Parts: sequence; C-alpha cells; structure tokens
Amino acid sequence: MAEGDRIQVSPSGFVKSRSGTGSRSRRMIIIAAAWISLLLLAGGVALDRVLTNAVSDNFDDQMEYVLTAMIASSEIGHDGEIRLNRPLGDQRFLEPNSGLYYQISGKGKEPWPSRSLWDRTLQVDYSHAATAPHFRNSDEFSGEPLRIVERAIVLPDSDTRWIFMVAASRESLDAQITELRTVLSTAFAVLAFGLIILAALQTFYGLWPLRDVRREIDAMRSGKPHRLHDALTDEVMPMVNELNALLDHNEKQAEEARRHAGNLAHALKTPLTVIMNSATAQAPDLAETVIREATTMRRQGDHHLARARAVGRRGHSHSRAEVWQSLESVERAVGRLYRHIRLDMAGSKDLAVRVERQDLAEMLGNLLENAAKYGGGSVFVTGEDAGDMVRILIEDDGRGIPEAERARIFDRGVRLDTSKPGTGLGMAIVRDVAEIYNGSIELDESEDMGGLLVRLQLPKAISCRL
Repeated sequence: MAEGDRIQVSPSGFVKSRSGTGSRSRRMIIIAAAWISLLLLAGGVALDRVLTNAVSDNFDDQMEYVLTAMIASSEIGHDGEIRLNRPLGDQRFLEPNSGLYYQISGKGKEPWPSRSLWDRTLQVDYSHAATAPHFRNSDEFSGEPLRIVERAIVLPDSDTRWIFMVAASRESLDAQITELRTVLSTAFAVLAFGLIILAALQTFYGLWPLRDVRREIDAMRSGKPHRLHDALTDEVMPMVNELNALLDHNEKQAEEARRHAGNLAHALKTPLTVIMNSATAQAPDLAETVIREATTMRRQGDHHLARARAVGRRGHSHSRAEVWQSLESVERAVGRLYRHIRLDMAGSKDLAVRVERQDLAEMLGNLLENAAKYGGGSVFVTGEDAGDMVRILIEDDGRGIPEAERARIFDRGVRLDTSKPGTGLGMAIVRDVAEIYNGSIELDESEDMGGLLVRLQLPKAISCRL
C-alpha cells in the first residue's frame, strides 16, 4: 500500500484505496532528517565550542607559562634598568619575526624587547595595566594577528611599574581551530547523511508490509481472494485482523440484506398474485380481497423493516439501553391499552444491555402486549444479571402455551389464538431481533403464576450505571 493511501471499505464489502494527502514515507523521512540535522547541529556547535576553548586555553596557558618564567628571571640592574638574568628557553625569541615575542616596558624607561621583534615594538597601554594576567587579541602588526598576554609587576629595588608582555602569532592557533572545525563538520555531515539514510531504510522497510496489504487488497478487488493473507508481520496483523473482521461483518450484513429482500419478495408474491387474479376475474369480493391481502403485505413489510433496522444498528459497539427505563416506558403504553391488567416489576434497576433503545422497546413491547392480551390479568417482569448477559423474565397468569407448540409460535404469521386481533409476527420479530444482537428467547411454564414464562437474554452493556 502506498503510504499516502487510505483504506476505504464500501458497504458491499469491497475494499478500495483512496489517495491521501501526501506520502507518509516522505513525511517520516523529512521529519527524521530535520530532527537529526537539528540534534547534530546543536551537538556540533556545543562540541566545537568545547574543543575550540580547549585549544585556545592550551595556547594561553603556554603563553602564561612563558610570562611567569620572564617575571621569575627579571631583575633591576645598577643603572635602574630591567634585564633578564637568564635567557628564555624557546629559540624563537632569538629569531627575527619568528612569531613569538616578549617585551618588558616601564613608563619613562626604555623597553626591553626580544630579538625576535627586531625593529618592531609592542604597543603598551599603561592605563589598563593589571596585576593579573590579561589576554587580548591585537592586529598591530600588519599581516600578523597576535595573541598577547600582559601583566603589571613592581620588582624589588624599583618603583617602576613594569609591563611584562608575551605575544604570539595567532596563525598557528587559527590553523588548529580551522582544522578542528573542518574535521568536525566533515564527521558530523557524514554522520547526518548516514543517519538519514538509516532512517529512510527503516521507514522503507518498516512500511513495506503496508505495500503487501495493498497488493492483497488489489487482488481482492480483482476477485481472487476474499480475505487478506495471514502471513504478515506481527505489527501489521492487528490491522489485517480488523480488516478481515470488517469484511466478515459487511459480508454478513450484505447476505442478510439479500436474504431479507428475497424473503420479502417471496412473502409479497402470493398476496400480489391473489389480488391480480381477483382483479383479472373481476371477482365480486375484490375489495375485501385487496384489504385482506394488503394487510398481509403490511405485516410482512413491518416484520422485515424491523429486522433491517436491527441489522443496521447492530454494528454499533457503543449501543446501550437501560432495561428499567425501557420497561417503565413500555408498561405505561401497555397500561393505557389494557387498563384491567396489573403489571408488576422487580429486579435490579442498574441493568443495561448492548442493544439500541428502539429495538429493546420493540421487543419488550411485543412481549408485554402478548402477556397482557393472552394472560389472565396479571403480568410480572423480573430483570436479572446473568454474567455477560441480562436476563428478562416475563410471566403471566394465562393458559400458557403447550410445549409442543412453543417452537411453532416463532414462525411468521402463526397465531395459536385467533379469537383476538393480531398479526402473528410479534414473537418472530422478538426472536429475530434478539438473535441479531447475539441474544436468545425461550418459552417455558411459569411455576408461580401458572401461565407462560418468557425468558429473554441480551448481552450486557460494557459499563453499567452505578
């Protein structure tokens, strides 16, 4: 699958890809490259500063060592002039323009320069003379930048404030820093390039299983397999399993829709044939025939519409209905139709089922209406917690249903008592809707009331109200 594509599953169950907004591989690589570059740049700047300061400090320490040696070797002669009682060890002080110089200056005194200065003199600022070593850069020699350390000392037997100065060419220091920065820049550039290539390879091979998924989906669209292949990486398998589960769900819904359409067409075929035959024969009871058969067609339509609504809502994992609230609502409606009926309820009021509220109300309405219609005047409803299920018991004090007839009562259009109005679809609707939600319904004999006991079980909601 291209990283910039999205997967879309059509209602018919076919999976198709839809172009997204840009390549995810490219985004990941760009983000990784930017982050790597930023980190290496910050690290390189910090490392450059540390190493540059280390080289500069080492250079300054050598100059300060020479300055200390000068001060230790200095003395005042009989003429009041300063001199060194022993030569400094570095031969560059004896070579003209060697790049290493010293000079001792006193206000009103002749300066004492190194031979390497030859005919040049270091500039002295007596107003800024400090007793501690002071480092500064100077460009007073044309074409030769200098690094100077100076310190003011008052020697014994002298009232003069002598300025000791050591100067060295910065060319060697700048060359070292330039070489250091070149090595650092090259090393960090190679490291950044290698890390970006590594990130690109990881992205490419990490997303490779998605390309396998895309090939599988393309093969599905061409009609070869019906499911994604299972031999994929562990990281992709959860998505593949979810896609396969979605395909199963969509195929099941599509198959149920086709079955409902076929059942409805078959159910409507006979009434339409009867109406057409009566109309063709100009039967005298045509009006009664049309009314009777239209009523049958309406019942069939209501039945299949109820199933279709339940199937359409079944996929909602967050479906939730409060059992007690639905019972109270249905009880009020049934009580208005059958005012002679006494309806009692018991059980936990905190029960909730993973069913759409409208579907729960339709199931309870059919069951309670049947209990009120065919019972002896009393109906008792109990709600129970049965682990992963919620059990709703509906009992009446009527004649009940013989055990041999209990299975047949769920067939469409079957009515055991034709003396009272009805369509014969109520129990079939309850069974079909309950099964759609992975529930069940059973009929039994009520031990306490002697009539029919309906045991309706529905899956419990994920979280119940406390």
